[in-house]
Amino acid sequence: MKRRLSGYKLLSFLFPILIVVLFARCDTANKDEIQGEEIAILTDAPNVPPPITRDHPTKVIVNLEVKEVIRKLSDGVEYTYWTFGGKVPGKFIRIREGDQVEFNLQNHPSSKLPHNIDLHAVTGQGGGAEASFTAPGHSSKFSFKALNPGLYVYHCATAPVALHIANGMYGLILVEPKEGLPKVDKEYYVMQSEFYTQGNYGDPGLQQFSMQKAIDENPSYVVFNGAVNSMVGDNAVKARKGETIRLFLGNGGPNLVSSFHVIGEIFDLVYGEGGVVANQKNVQTTIVPAGGSAIVQFKVDVPGTFILVDHSIFRAFNKGAIGMIKVAGEPDKNIYSGKQADEIYLGGDSEGDNDIRQPELEIEPSDANTSIENIMDTGKQIFLQNCASCHMADGKGLENVFPPLANSDFLMKDKNRSINIVKKGLNGPITVNGKQYNGLMPPVNISDPQISAVLTYVRNSWGNNGGNVTVEEVKKATEGK
Repeated sequence: MKRRLSGYKLLSFLFPILIVVLFARCDTANKDEIQGEEIAILTDAPNVPPPITRDHPTKVIVNLEVKEVIRKLSDGVEYTYWTFGGKVPGKFIRIREGDQVEFNLQNHPSSKLPHNIDLHAVTGQGGGAEASFTAPGHSSKFSFKALNPGLYVYHCATAPVALHIANGMYGLILVEPKEGLPKVDKEYYVMQSEFYTQGNYGDPGLQQFSMQKAIDENPSYVVFNGAVNSMVGDNAVKARKGETIRLFLGNGGPNLVSSFHVIGEIFDLVYGEGGVVANQKNVQTTIVPAGGSAIVQFKVDVPGTFILVDHSIFRAFNKGAIGMIKVAGEPDKNIYSGKQADEIYLGGDSEGDNDIRQPELEIEPSDANTSIENIMDTGKQIFLQNCASCHMADGKGLENVFPPLANSDFLMKDKNRSINIVKKGLNGPITVNGKQYNGLMPPVNISDPQISAVLTYVRNSWGNNGGNVTVEEVKKATEGK
């Protein structure tokens, strides 16, 4: 009898544990089962749908329209884009590992060609391309299960595949891991690609596709998010000092590998080739292959404008692969001081001794006791230190890249405009001596007396004859008076 009671006691002790284990197993099973359904939130670059917070897979309905549209490629330049969702790159799609996705592809009746979609996240023939072949004015439906977490490219795969991709048919789909990604403050979508136009960079009008340039892998444009200046100036993405930024990077190609770099920042984490495990820390530049992706994450410790580039650097400054992150907040001089001195360097002797002296920058051109010779000498030193690397020491600039200052009608036409360009920088197209230039000039970090001296020098050199620029004129121009 005592032994039976002992057995009953043991059973009564184990029973609650068994119940807990059974419920835990049921709960785990439920979390792996499809529960409910939702319509996917799709966003245009540089925006990203919000992180997924549910702890179970669901049926996700994706509705994506293909449309052929004429849009701006650069200032004064248009192109007929073939798009997923009306813009290039296509919509950002965000789903969760284990989701069952119902994909609906609609081809707008105005389209001239059939299209489909190959999602690199799909396990199945053609990544969905065969099942989604869609004529103009029709729609197609197929389903897939998101088996593998990661950041994946999608693109059109209708023949000729390269032509459809080259005209803008690509985007990113993120399959979040079940446990989600680490929380950050800001997430943005950046996709690089090339455009092969019959005209050269900046040639105005509606540009046609050049098959020969594409075959030769010689693009007229290399851009972020579908167009020159799509992430510059008012289009720059924003953050605040102390925030952590995650960039979802894609490369639509169709040909070039991207060497992605943010000037003035270091990637704290890099998820190479679109995987969900960070495989590198403290990275300066990361490779994004054509038809591939990467995720980079970094904290912004100081304010400023941080420039995004393809560090195959002529693509950035000559073909358009440039963007901006504008970070607001109070400076931290311990991390970055800004310019602390501005000295004239006269060179050293063979022993390596340097002869450095402070420039005479306290004199103002408006001072009657200051000779034009002294002003010109000071202005020349400032020009050689700050301007000559782009505009050349003889003021002739660089063909098709940096405009000339010598015999410059643009420079001489408007003194106030010239002052503000030095003070505040310049972005966008300008015409100098009948030729168009389209680049980015950052503000020159010099004082008002230095601006007056350097502009006096420039406006009286290389065939220019523009008289003095006084400190008072600099102050009035930059105050908007």
